[in-house]
Amino acid sequence: MSKIKIREYEAHDFAAVLGLWELTGLADKKRADSALTIEKSLKFGGKFWILEDLTSDECIGTIWLTNDSRRLYLHHLGVHPNYQQKGYGRLLSEKALLFAKKANMQIKLEVHETNKHAIKLYKNLGFQYLDKYDVMIKRKH
Repeated sequence: MSKIKIREYEAHDFAAVLGLWELTGLADKKRADSALTIEKSLKFGGKFWILEDLTSDECIGTIWLTNDSRRLYLHHLGVHPNYQQKGYGRLLSEKALLFAKKANMQIKLEVHETNKHAIKLYKNLGFQYLDKYDVMIKRKH
């Protein structure tokens, strides 16, 4: 296992974060995720953590929580392919769950039905499906 640490996002991290998201399929122009979006979410009580490999100073994972003052939403849990299946996704998720517990807030998330590893992880962490709900979005106004 590499020497790693979890730390809070800093503005200079965005290029590395975007590179990781592109590598892991989390980058999507339709989502309109940007450095500004991250900064705004942090001002409204969100959290964003970076998983860093200290031997290479590389961003190898991310997890982002946004806060609507009612509940937290988990976004962009991603781990570099070279580091997947080593427990890092769980480590990041547990960081988010601890934050939610301290804030006494629920966490809601969306996961693609084909992402079997993530689904297994989330189930093992106690997440449950919301029966009878369909996810909908309106991206343009």
